[in-house]
Amino acid sequence: MKRTRALDILAKAGVPHEVREFAAREFTVEEAAEKLGLSLSLVFKTLLVRGERKGLVFALTPGDARLSLSKLAKAMGDKRAELVDVEDLFRLTGYLKGGCAPLGAKRDFPVFMDQSAMAHARICVSAGLRGLQVLIAPADLQRMTRATLADLCEGEPAS
Repeated sequence: MKRTRALDILAKAGVPHEVREFAAREFTVEEAAEKLGLSLSLVFKTLLVRGERKGLVFALTPGDARLSLSKLAKAMGDKRAELVDVEDLFRLTGYLKGGCAPLGAKRDFPVFMDQSAMAHARICVSAGLRGLQVLIAPADLQRMTRATLADLCEGEPAS
């Protein structure tokens, strides 16, 4: 099995998780959900965002939703936030598009996770390589990343 920094962190901490692998071609959340046979609401994207004052953070949102930059900025205590250009992702995190994990980046970024994650027994996030995902309890992921839970998606929060 392939090893990544993210998987090593989970293993060392003894956090229960399941690794799933697929042949990635498009590097999208839709592709990951389809090839793994999972609902888009269970496959979370890890997006790198820059706040005006807070700096770089990871935002975790479900695959069937769109990140609200204004809601994220508010959760960060910032006035504005913007997505980081995909061309800068590897330089800043050590991860490529389609393989960006919330754990094991070049440095520890603050993590903001959409609160909808907590409605699921397990969610799926990148394990640090394209085509490599990890299923994990959202509470464990929150604890490991010290994530702040917030409503981060456009539209009304799901009830």
